[in-house]
Amino acid sequence: MRVASDELMARLDAAAALRDLNHAFISHNRDLEGLRVLQQAATREAVAMRSGPPRDRAAMAQAYFESDQHRRGALRDSPDVALVSGLEDRAVAGRANPTATVVDAQYVDDGVVATVTLGPACEGAPGRAHGGVVCAVFDDVTGMLTVRLEDTAFTGELTVRYLAPVPLGELLTITARLEGRERRKRFIYEEMTTSGQVVATCRATCITPANPGP
Repeated sequence: MRVASDELMARLDAAAALRDLNHAFISHNRDLEGLRVLQQAATREAVAMRSGPPRDRAAMAQAYFESDQHRRGALRDSPDVALVSGLEDRAVAGRANPTATVVDAQYVDDGVVATVTLGPACEGAPGRAHGGVVCAVFDDVTGMLTVRLEDTAFTGELTVRYLAPVPLGELLTITARLEGRERRKRFIYEEMTTSGQVVATCRATCITPANPGP
């Protein structure tokens, strides 16, 4: 059953507020009393969330992929569909996941162009993004491209080259394009730039399932 749009938007808003809290917690100090108040509030709200019905992403996705909306390609046009299907709960760039980053993507003729700004919670060495976070963002953009190609595919191999420190708090642009196909394999190349400088590149090999289903 489709969830009301206002509930979907409320879930997005709550995730955004929690994400902001995560970055604020990492980047700022607070006195002992304030930390205790935060801990008590977080514990209370965690209990309240667990009292609600569980979310089954596998069932949500299955229902979506069996729907007319999937056959019409509605996923690329409606954020509500992505939420109903559970895709926006995903770990790296899910807007409904408070521990995720916020990756905005546009489909272009030959691929995907995405942007992201990594906050304090993504820091590795002081002043720069953690390499694992950068790799994860590349992986998620790879998935966006497979959606663009209308393929169901999973990452088989991901090779990232770090060419310069990836900054925090600055707009990063990721471009992804298909380089070739070989049977069930899809070969994808990506670049991450900021202020016109390439700071990292990625080559990914994605594999389509032997029996992708309906």
